[in-house]
Amino acid sequence: MKELGLTRMVKVEVVTRGADSDAVRTLLHASGVSGWTSLTGVSGFGHHGTHAGRLLFNDRAGLVMVIVVLPYDRAAAVVTGLRDILADRPGVMFVSDAWVSRPDYFDTDTDGQPGTTN
Repeated sequence: MKELGLTRMVKVEVVTRGADSDAVRTLLHASGVSGWTSLTGVSGFGHHGTHAGRLLFNDRAGLVMVIVVLPYDRAAAVVTGLRDILADRPGVMFVSDAWVSRPDYFDTDTDGQPGTTN
């Protein structure tokens, strides 16, 4: 993929209850990631039964999927932190390789400003 001008990074997808999504986003922010995407009203079937994906009462009652792409050097801290969050709560985490065309969008320096990725 490098021949296409793409850079390899890590994609982490977390599906959790809306009530737990703040803990996920707080961890991501504290880990210095440059951004993430949250999708509400996620539906599915798993260990805790069927989730219809509609908001019954508020955005805290349904499922949320949070997606983040980050450099490999930040992935271990994020994955470890997410494992801790999910240890006693329902939810799943998927980790995979992602190839991006704008690596500077997914990397920040310690001051929160866009950095560079090789």
